[in-house]
Amino acid sequence: MSDIVPPEVRPKPAVPAKPPNVGIPSPSSSFPPQAPGFGGGGTSAPPPSAIPVPIGGHGGGHPAPQGGGHGHGGSQSSGGGSTLLGYIGIDTIIEQMRKKTMKTGFDFNIMVVGHSGLGKSTLVNTLFKSQVSRKSAGWARDEKIPKTVDIKSVSHVIEEGGVKMKLTIVDTPGFGDLINNDNCILLPWPHAPWFHWEPISKYINEQYEKFLKEEVNITRKKRIPDTRVHCCLYFISPTGHSLRQLDVEFMKRLSHSVNIIPVIAKSDTMTVEEKQEFKQRVRKELEMNGIEFYPQKEFDDDMEDKSDNDKIRDAMPFAVVGSDKEYQVNGKRVLGRKTAWGIVEEPTDHRSLCALARLLPRSHLQDLKEVTHNIHYETYRARRLNENGGLHPICDTQDSNL
Repeated sequence: MSDIVPPEVRPKPAVPAKPPNVGIPSPSSSFPPQAPGFGGGGTSAPPPSAIPVPIGGHGGGHPAPQGGGHGHGGSQSSGGGSTLLGYIGIDTIIEQMRKKTMKTGFDFNIMVVGHSGLGKSTLVNTLFKSQVSRKSAGWARDEKIPKTVDIKSVSHVIEEGGVKMKLTIVDTPGFGDLINNDNCILLPWPHAPWFHWEPISKYINEQYEKFLKEEVNITRKKRIPDTRVHCCLYFISPTGHSLRQLDVEFMKRLSHSVNIIPVIAKSDTMTVEEKQEFKQRVRKELEMNGIEFYPQKEFDDDMEDKSDNDKIRDAMPFAVVGSDKEYQVNGKRVLGRKTAWGIVEEPTDHRSLCALARLLPRSHLQDLKEVTHNIHYETYRARRLNENGGLHPICDTQDSNL
């Protein structure tokens, strides 16, 4: 057997060293070589895969922090991306959004549902520190609302800190007031409540339909008017016993169409012990009937949201007493309600009203809008487009299951 001669191994040619302080662009790069010392104070240029610092940027003035520091200097993305060699400015998006919101303002729509005389309008006025409910809606302040199921809305622009909010209050005067009136309710019990919640359900879906028609138009408005109901405050009578069947049926049927927040109205008519027992009984009934109220557990984004929302859910239903009248108490003007025993002041921070005030205007207002758009409206939108056969203009039809 002949000897096998191994192949000759030739050394690779040496690669010339890159000249110091000169950037070598990749063939596909449109950026020219960097001049010595540009953006780095005489250090070597970044490789082609790095994000270049734009001319006139803050590259030379914000050196990369050592040891993963923070600030406008270089930073590294949490997803393992490239290390930034200079300030980009993406953190200014919050300020940009704030300026845009201050210019355009935003819409927020609240529906109030419950018996007449439960203080629905008063509570809304208390929450937003102004006389917004019923104003300019054709009502006199002392006018008695007809006891019929009707839908009325009134809008009011509120400005605070340069931010404008168009607040629309949707009232449902007469809801539940005719439940025992045989002259108005002609159907037997299982069908009778339909008379009360059907107009409300129809109104909610009509607002979704309006938004959808604007959205699918070939020529759309730059800013679609948003009349969708972002929140429904459902007022529970302070009976101290249990929920009415109408309460259960209403919340069960509409909880999948709108964000429902249950509140016990005029809770100052009960003792502290009665109030706690009634709240526990209402929570148990809501759970037994599978009624979901805002904020829903499945919509918690992370553990921080879950922790915050768990505290809110544990405090529900909010037991509130609202007042939009001012009185002099100990030399200061306070919101309160006059009774035979004196002035009942607006509850302080540890009580339900302020918890509700934090939830609505201060901490969850944007989330209410997002859940309305991303969950409730998207559910309606998907169903309607499926009924209509896809992305075609939505036709006016009485068979759209509004």
